[in-house]
Amino acid sequence: MHMNGAAQALYSEKLMTAAEAVKLVKSGDRVYAGTASSFAYALLDALWEQRHQLENVTVMGSMGYQACPVYDETSDNPFLFNTFFMGVNERKQLKAGKKVSYNSVHLSMVDEWSYNIAKPDVCFFDVSLPDEEGYMSYGPSGCATEEALKLAAKEAGKKVILQVNPCTPYVVGEGNLIHVSEADAIVEAERPYDDFITMVPDGTSETIAKYILDEIPDGATFQLGLGNISTAIGYGLRCKNDLGIHTELLNDPMLALIENGNVTNSRKGYMDGKTVFSFSLGSRHLYETLDCNDKFYVMPFRKANDARIIAQNRNMISINATMSVNLFGEAASDCIGWRQQSATGGQLDFVRGAQWSEGGKSFIATVSAFEKNGKLVSKIVPFFAPGTAVTTPRSDIQYVATEYGCVNLKNLTVDDRAKALISIAHPAFREELASQAKQFGLL
Repeated sequence: MHMNGAAQALYSEKLMTAAEAVKLVKSGDRVYAGTASSFAYALLDALWEQRHQLENVTVMGSMGYQACPVYDETSDNPFLFNTFFMGVNERKQLKAGKKVSYNSVHLSMVDEWSYNIAKPDVCFFDVSLPDEEGYMSYGPSGCATEEALKLAAKEAGKKVILQVNPCTPYVVGEGNLIHVSEADAIVEAERPYDDFITMVPDGTSETIAKYILDEIPDGATFQLGLGNISTAIGYGLRCKNDLGIHTELLNDPMLALIENGNVTNSRKGYMDGKTVFSFSLGSRHLYETLDCNDKFYVMPFRKANDARIIAQNRNMISINATMSVNLFGEAASDCIGWRQQSATGGQLDFVRGAQWSEGGKSFIATVSAFEKNGKLVSKIVPFFAPGTAVTTPRSDIQYVATEYGCVNLKNLTVDDRAKALISIAHPAFREELASQAKQFGLL
């Protein structure tokens, strides 16, 4: 750290241990802890040590993936949880029967969650080492939500605690800095980033990827979600040239495309020359690459996921997975039945933004069927199970892909949509689906 004198004096004045800092948390407080790869784990560990002195404390955040005692579902855990996206740790709590409250918000509207739902009493932020002026970066994922949460907290006279972590990259972007003067307490903690493992795509995912890759031209700008299919497409894009990236999630397949020269960001039309993203999940190599690298530009969800901004990219390609598609062409991507699996997220933001883009396309992808308890189950269904929420409505769906093909539903009538979806269903279910479609008057 090489801060100027005034910044160094402020920093030293606010510096304390994690145990001292978390004493700012009181019973009944709402504590924001992090998003994706930007979690203040040292502060959460210290909060865990104080658990017996606290009651009714709600820990808020989303998509954290590193092990942490606060998220230990096997212990006598006194904490409550709130999230806008069910990640690994949140699902563990839910599966164990613990209290996890969830708010369904589009990522483009997550500032509404920050101001009107989260309303934190204390914010834990993992940040980089400070620069000369005393500014610290929110790191590889913090920009997504942290700026709005900081403002919400400070406007309400609440507390901000910074976990200054030398392992956290100083990421270039918009709204990604916090000044030492804005902190109520500062804790130094070296917490290395665990790798977020990208699974190796299976053969079915690679087959689906090929159908979608055929629809992507050189010079396209793209967005990918999580999962095997997106990973297969990411690595499959090595056959394309002059690609651009405008995405909510930045991951290792995208970094591989950048390092391989497939991504140049030269033909985007919006922020040419920059890889634009909101949060990142990947290897330590990915996080290290982001450090002080002006080829990457991080934006809050409210901007990166704004469909009007997404649409400013030319040939914008949006690719997202779903858990099920019904014969109307609706996608259930965040819950099946009454069980919340992930979140509304940014799927609809990018589905709309891509289609508004000049030459743009949006794709929803799924395997046609999966095996459960030794029985094959179709993911293309006549109707969803009770309690299932529609993530992307039929009026917005464009391309749907399985390992049996890729169909464009956008301008089809209801009966033609059903026929098209049946044509890419698993062969074992096509006859049954056609019969059900006739029974319900779709055919």
